[in-house]
Amino acid sequence: MPVKLVECPRDAMQGFHHPISTPDKIEYLDTLLKVGFDIIDCGSFVSAKAVPQLADTDKVLKSISKDKHGTKLLVIVANERGAEEACDFENVDIIGFPFSISEQFQVRNTNQDMAGAIHRLKEIKSICEDGNKQLLVYLSMGFGNPYNDEWSDRIAIDWCKKLVGLGVNDISLADTIGVAKKDDISTIFESCLQEMPGVEFGAHFHTRPDNYLQNISAAYEAGCRRFDSAIKGFGGCPFATDELTGNLPTESLIAYLDQIGENMSVNKAKFEEAYMMAGRIFV
Repeated sequence: MPVKLVECPRDAMQGFHHPISTPDKIEYLDTLLKVGFDIIDCGSFVSAKAVPQLADTDKVLKSISKDKHGTKLLVIVANERGAEEACDFENVDIIGFPFSISEQFQVRNTNQDMAGAIHRLKEIKSICEDGNKQLLVYLSMGFGNPYNDEWSDRIAIDWCKKLVGLGVNDISLADTIGVAKKDDISTIFESCLQEMPGVEFGAHFHTRPDNYLQNISAAYEAGCRRFDSAIKGFGGCPFATDELTGNLPTESLIAYLDQIGENMSVNKAKFEEAYMMAGRIFV
């Protein structure tokens, strides 16, 4: 199965300390759409108070159009209202919902406990089905958490099974704070792929400069074929205590896949253009 590349400017932008203008976001996304990524995580329909940087997602979506590459657009939501708003946009293909297996992070992230989040997930799934949108669930804190909430690879795998039991067929395993260990990555992906055939599992790693390669290789060798990343590694989780932790750098992911001979449909010239633009926007 070919590798799917998910570029995440939304994750890069959402916590960025300087405001990024709507025209800059539109120009950047238009450029990314020409690169040939499979999916672009382009915005979110959450409270503007919670994520002011992405309060203009509706304006951005009205101004960008997908081209012949067939890149899908993904937006993140935290509740039913956000899912309904996302469904109003024809160019949105995928709606993502973060479900944390750390109770404390679920409350911090969506103002609900896990039982409430499960109920909300069911409602969002129904909204996606009615709106002809694909649902993606992020398993947040999937490789550990900073709150001393109980965690193990078996707990992560069992939560994936519970989500699949609810009819979720697309799960992104998220190392939210950059603590994943190679053996845990291997165990979780191998088990999930073997025990839940037909479900697509992706990797959303927040990494340090010294561990991104082992994370990519562990997931790839375990059978993962979908990776989230962000150009230059911008973004990451504000709850990560290590300031070197950010998103998996797209350029590092592409270099790894090139080295092992993985076929990709990336337009290198357009990627370089987007890379240079990122250096101008994220300052």
